[in-house]
Amino acid sequence: MTTEQKVALVKGVWETYGLKPALAAVDLPKSTWYYHRNQKKAYEEKYAHLLPDLKAIARKHPAYGYRRVTVELRETYGHLVNHKVVQRLHQLCELRLLRSTRAPKPSGIRQAILAAGGRVNLVAQLDQIGLFEVAHTDFTELLFADGTQKAYLLPIIGHVCKMAYGWAVGESADTVLALEAWARAKDTFQELNIPYAGMIIHHDQDAVFTGYDWTGQLLLKDGVRVSYALGGAKDNPEMGSFIGRFKEENHSLFLDAQSSAELTAVVDERMRYYNTERRHSAIDYLPPLTYIERVR
Repeated sequence: MTTEQKVALVKGVWETYGLKPALAAVDLPKSTWYYHRNQKKAYEEKYAHLLPDLKAIARKHPAYGYRRVTVELRETYGHLVNHKVVQRLHQLCELRLLRSTRAPKPSGIRQAILAAGGRVNLVAQLDQIGLFEVAHTDFTELLFADGTQKAYLLPIIGHVCKMAYGWAVGESADTVLALEAWARAKDTFQELNIPYAGMIIHHDQDAVFTGYDWTGQLLLKDGVRVSYALGGAKDNPEMGSFIGRFKEENHSLFLDAQSSAELTAVVDERMRYYNTERRHSAIDYLPPLTYIERVR
């Protein structure tokens, strides 16, 4: 039984039987009870304006999970909210219509990931990593136009050489953006004569990376192996390090960009600088392209 389920059970009986016996019956600490009660209240107050539209969506589309509801909120009602907010509201709001929405059945790929357990993290099983053996990727959000607009960046970074093989900037963190970055990475591989068949691409378990379009392109068409982090960003520290550094160094340039086209141009220029001029301590203070040439 999840903590949320325990909290829901206690809420239904504590006024009749008393809080202490109810908590003891489901083995729920009092601190956890109050935390979830306060968190629920804070979320309901902060996102109260979404509840009428959430109920309307639930009536019209009772089978929708939180991801489809998020898109419906954006496209039909004009609410730009993260899917995690919708998921949390579904968990916290004890409304009959909202409770009728449920998580979709795991895909075949996700079921295989769950069955494989720790073996899905291929990088963790390597004793040594070759020059072009592993690359990392993930989505990150970029603010631009003085912080009033946002876009998403997906870079693909070499584990050893630190080169940005490919990247893409777009309005949504979706499969189209991911495959655009991968196509650009393949152009780089061809240009630099880098063999990528058998290369490991490591990322988290985002829906894009467990989807059939992404895995079908990499696994079946390009002969690449995919590796999944088991603990989110903490199991992909190389990617987190790149994203943090790249955003910190170029923060003001991104804010100065006043359109998506300007932002893309800035990212392209900074990635070129990153690959050909910026010195990296992890590779003997050389730019990635120079490091690759010297190692070869």
